[in-house]
Amino acid sequence: MLEYFKTILAKVSFDGRLFEKELRKAIKSLIEDELQELKNWCYAKFGHIYGPIIDKQFVLLQH
Repeated sequence: MLEYFKTILAKVSFDGRLFEKELRKAIKSLIEDELQELKNWCYAKFGHIYGPIIDKQFVLLQH
């Protein structure tokens, strides 16, 4: 599932709202071990564009 969500996020990365929506879905669907890998991948690949969105979604996860 992790690779599936990486593919989806890469495909929707042209639009911030779509990226955030799909990131939310990914976070809800993945197991804890996969979440850290997804987080690292998101920051490495899209942190320069969507850092605040990534921050927001992973902070919400912690609450």
